[in-house]
Amino acid sequence: MHYGLLAVTFLSVNLDFFFILLFLLRRYRLTQVLIGYLIGVLLLVTASFAAGKVLAALLPEWLLGLLGLLPIWLAFRADDDEANADHPNPMPWFSVMLTYLSVCAGCNLAIFLPVLAGVALPDFGLTLLFIAGLTVLVVLLIHQIAELSIVTRVMDRFGAPLMKACYVLIGLYVFWDSGLIDHVRGWL
Repeated sequence: MHYGLLAVTFLSVNLDFFFILLFLLRRYRLTQVLIGYLIGVLLLVTASFAAGKVLAALLPEWLLGLLGLLPIWLAFRADDDEANADHPNPMPWFSVMLTYLSVCAGCNLAIFLPVLAGVALPDFGLTLLFIAGLTVLVVLLIHQIAELSIVTRVMDRFGAPLMKACYVLIGLYVFWDSGLIDHVRGWL
């Protein structure tokens, strides 16, 4: 597993949610936000891995490169994820998890699926640990900077374009890594 790609994938699919984390950390305790976010992330990564394994068993590896179209499509589609971000629940960690799943499920499944399609089962355990560690670090970091107004201004101005650029780069990487480009060159 290429951990640099995994880190970029994690950061890009969660970039829009980082802004929401600023609000959740003001509403709930740090531990409640961390638990809910971590459960949500691990659920979506596991679902992506399982879907990727099914597809990998049915399709040749070069054809899985077409999954790179998913992140590119997500970069250019119009979306309104923030409109679905408020799901009240008396259990704060559960509210955070539901908020995360409602905001990020489609994007995370579509982005992580092509990235995890070629990962072997033993490596997936390390992948989950790596993603869990990134999740904890992100929540702690956002907790530390939640009071800085400059962070919210930068996210408002550049967050969406940066996230879209990351999606396109991830999609292109999937094309290249799967051998799809070499396969197409062989046709030409």
